Amino acid sequence: MAKASGYALLLLRYRQRSESELRQRLKRKGFEESVIEQTLLFLKEHHFVDDCQFARFWIQARLNKPLGINRIILELRQKGVNQDIIKQELSEIKLGYDEKKTIKTLASKRLRLLKKTTDPKKAKARVFSFLVRRGFSPEVVAEVINSQNYEGGLSA
Repeated sequence: MAKASGYALLLLRYRQRSESELRQRLKRKGFEESVIEQTLLFLKEHHFVDDCQFARFWIQARLNKPLGINRIILELRQKGVNQDIIKQELSEIKLGYDEKKTIKTLASKRLRLLKKTTDPKKAKARVFSFLVRRGFSPEVVAEVINSQNYEGGLSA
């Protein structure tokens, strides 16, 4: 178990990880299932692994990037975080989060870059696609982009 714990702690030194991520990495390294379970139990008991804390950290970091809620949910699912934990952590963080303001800011920057090289319709379509790929709600993106005047740029 010492080798598995050492390896897991090495992984955690680089960045926080979900329990599922650690389990997968330990399996890939060839550790037996019983050793993996003991290692994960040890890590949880000593507060090295906590999916709630990991989700909170991940959400905050990704909102600062900024990415949309849909993309963050997808990433957390891929990292094996339980759906209930995702909902709980998002509900707490969403209280102070203004998606429209973030979309306006990103769209404004992007449109300024595209304004000189692309016609207005194409620019709006590109900005729309960019924002949806970043995980923002398509409905909100469309609402924000369509409510703005392209010629004058987007106002934040």
